[in-house]
Amino acid sequence: MWQQLVAAGLDPKEAQFYLAVLELTRPTVAEAAERAGFSRTNGYDIAKRLLHRGLVTMTEVGPTGRPAGRGRSVLTAADPGVLLNELATRKQLLDGLVPELRAMRDTQGSRPRVRYLEGESGMRTALFETLEWDCPLRGILSMHDLMAVPGAAVMDDYITSRRRRGTPLRVVRSPERETDQGWPTSGTDIRDVRFAPPQHIFTLTTYIGDNAVAIMSSRTENFAMMIESREYARTQANLFEVLWSVSTPAS
Repeated sequence: MWQQLVAAGLDPKEAQFYLAVLELTRPTVAEAAERAGFSRTNGYDIAKRLLHRGLVTMTEVGPTGRPAGRGRSVLTAADPGVLLNELATRKQLLDGLVPELRAMRDTQGSRPRVRYLEGESGMRTALFETLEWDCPLRGILSMHDLMAVPGAAVMDDYITSRRRRGTPLRVVRSPERETDQGWPTSGTDIRDVRFAPPQHIFTLTTYIGDNAVAIMSSRTENFAMMIESREYARTQANLFEVLWSVSTPAS
């Protein structure tokens, strides 16, 4: 369960300490730290952070266990709903902050930005980032290579997400790199497919937006690249239109 708490925003030690407080009955910091497998010194540091976040409370109790002016300090776990409140607060903050950060990023000048993303996770990141582009997509796809990396399940998720967002895709593919999966022209999937002339075989997959281009290699080279440049994207879009004009509509 501590892994889920980490995914929700706690660091691993905070998650283990919070679970220890939940499992014990009003433990001291030392008792909770021992249950979590930490030293007492680390326990006090973690308890302080959880107190600040409102995930635990500390009470002074006397020998009978009842509140007293002096005695030992015990911890009580707060309602886990505090995490939901944190998430709502963080989202509200980011909703206002992200547009400002994007505006700052967009005013950095016309200098292009290039990012190299390695491996299967990098290719998946590049693929789904294209869904953030507020424009129709042009694509030159190698189905054979996409089925290998990032794989059929990821591509199905991507298509579902693209359809949900209402983002249309015009795509050119090489017949030599086709597979049994299909991905035909489809009104439901808002996808228009053409096949490149036989002499043109594409193993790189390319997605072209208005201001950026995403490139994904085959498993052999195993990389993705994101190029954010209006001029480069326009050039690639023009080259795509030339290829589109000489390609054959899917039957």
